[in-house]
Parts: sequence; C-alpha cells; structure tokens
Amino acid sequence: MEEKPTSSVHSQGTKTVEECQAMIHKSLRTPMVRFLRERLEKAGCGVQDNFFKAVICDQPAAGAYIPGEGVRVCSNNIRIQDQVNRVVTHELIHAFDDCRAANLDWDDCAHHACSEIRAAHLSGDCHYKRELLRGFMKLRGQGEECVRRRVMQSLSLNPNCFGLAAKDSMEAVWDVCYNDTQPFDRAP
Repeated sequence: MEEKPTSSVHSQGTKTVEECQAMIHKSLRTPMVRFLRERLEKAGCGVQDNFFKAVICDQPAAGAYIPGEGVRVCSNNIRIQDQVNRVVTHELIHAFDDCRAANLDWDDCAHHACSEIRAAHLSGDCHYKRELLRGFMKLRGQGEECVRRRVMQSLSLNPNCFGLAAKDSMEAVWDVCYNDTQPFDRAP
C-alpha cells in the first residue's frame, strides 16, 4: 500500500486525513481495541497511539498493517466510525500475529493467508449484520464464506499471491488458522 500526501479534500463522503485521525483516536477507546493493545503489551509488543496513522491510499483497501511501522487507515476509503473501529481491530490482529510469530513472512502466501483468515474471523468483519448490509444472506455457512471471500480480496493485493497460489495457500492453512482464536479464548 503506497501512501499519498495528506489532503483536506472530501471525495464521495469519505473523510479527510484529519477527520480519520480523530476517528482512529476514538477507536482506541473501544473495548476490543483496548483488549488487543493489552495483549500486544503482554506479548512484548506494546503499541503507542502514534502506531496508528490516517493516510490517503492508492488502493481500494480500508487499511493495512505495515510491519515495523504500524497500522494505516485509508481516509479516502472510510466513511463511518464503525469502519475505522473494524479496520483498527483487523490490523491489530495482524500486529499480534507478527508479534507472536518470530518468523512470519508477509511475502509467503500461506503466512499472509493465515493472518488474513484470523483477522477476518476474529475482527467482526464477517458478523452476520455486516454481511446482510453487504447483500450477502445465507442461513448456514455465511461466516466462513465471508472469511474466504475477504481473505482472497486481501491476498489479491499481495504480488506473491496470484490465481491458484492464493486459493491453495488459503486452503492449506484454513483449519489451523480459522480455529486459532488467540489472543481470545474463543472467536468474539
């Protein structure tokens, strides 16, 4: 994800960098974000408020975790506070994975897939109400279907994961990674 210079111009209801930064600050007070920050601290990877930064992005992503730098939230792809809360939560799960796995290689499609599976599953990205608002309705299996769809979207942005490599990597790590709920006792 390439960062572009900050701007104060609104585009189709999105937020300015300044507005998005204020929304990030508000998200740091939510119970889920506080919990994840506490777990990162206990794992030896505490994060300060400056770990989170609003930026303008050149990709359609809502945010990204950049190892060694922190969480970036794409102000030009954000509209409401709930989106910011979910992005920060999702990216903190990536930060947790990066912290606890000394050999995590984000260029390795299987490693990336595993963290994406965990982040989509544990962050609330695939909650049935969010899926309903996206137009996806199914009585059974919608959660897993959503996780698979969102993992494939994320992997498509990784130049090392294309076509069947992305799908095969996701399938190879699915069971282990989907059932790994750390730092939670169970999937929230």
